[in-house]
Amino acid sequence: MRSRLLFSLILLLSLAGCRSPQGKPGGPTILILKGPSAMGMINLIDSAATVSSLPLNIEILDEPMQVRARMLVDKPEIAVLPLNMAAILYNKGLDYQVIAIPVWGTLYLFGSDTTIKTWQELKGKTVHLMGKGATPDILFRYLLGRQGLTPGGDVKLDYTFPTHVDLSNAVIAGKAELAVISEPLVSLAEARNPAIREIMDLNREWALAVPESPTLPQTAILVRTDFARGNPGLLSVIMEAWNRSTQYVNSQWSEAASRIAFNRILPDSAIAVRSIPRCNLLFRYAREIRPVIDAYLKVFLTFNPDAIGGQMPDEAFIYQKPDH
Repeated sequence: MRSRLLFSLILLLSLAGCRSPQGKPGGPTILILKGPSAMGMINLIDSAATVSSLPLNIEILDEPMQVRARMLVDKPEIAVLPLNMAAILYNKGLDYQVIAIPVWGTLYLFGSDTTIKTWQELKGKTVHLMGKGATPDILFRYLLGRQGLTPGGDVKLDYTFPTHVDLSNAVIAGKAELAVISEPLVSLAEARNPAIREIMDLNREWALAVPESPTLPQTAILVRTDFARGNPGLLSVIMEAWNRSTQYVNSQWSEAASRIAFNRILPDSAIAVRSIPRCNLLFRYAREIRPVIDAYLKVFLTFNPDAIGGQMPDEAFIYQKPDH
């Protein structure tokens, strides 16, 4: 399978008539995040790891801030970031555009407090979040407000644990009864502590609260503008290969899970199988879903303008495929 994928990709690249990217002898660099975005492109990761001639340099990083720092210094051709962080960088003048959304909401309220069935039953409870002002915090506070609950009043918010991993470990150890966290850490926590369960799917709750954006376009693929302009054929081939990889993961859970574990994205295939359906993997080109992206970002603009760089990004934020 890997040899066929490599051959097909190289053949398509030659047919596309693309130019070699400047300054990258092995091909373009793609920075992705360990978790759902890496899981969705496992075909490319797996092939790149085993066949050195595949013309992609894929690097998996742990945190969005690591990707952001690399974008500012190294200027990779393609990178994955939370959509609101992509808007911040764009509004600050970084020359990247959103080309696709590969992950559609991975946030869940989970923990060991089994008494919670509804939003109103959160009154008087403490919910732990990582990073005040980060995406999980903003979205959860927004949803609380839509349910008539006052964040910090009706529901206490605790930011003691600064990262997703720290927060997940706190829940596992019984130091936090309720927390908002993303996949695949929810599945990892459940596997390590049977008392933990999913309490609310915040992606479903978002759909009920914001019908004009029925799913959370939480994660974005960004492309450097000059690279996109100079190499449209190569860019198209990479995106289509990414799309096919996502479809493969969604249709072949068991096989994909083994490859995800093999590449150390998750510790074992059993957790990967549990996590895949919760990751909401779906590759969509940004140009096809601009209203959904705008509806999502407008929530951030209303709730905390700084979370998207102070203003809605203009039309050029979304990459448009050339007509020829």
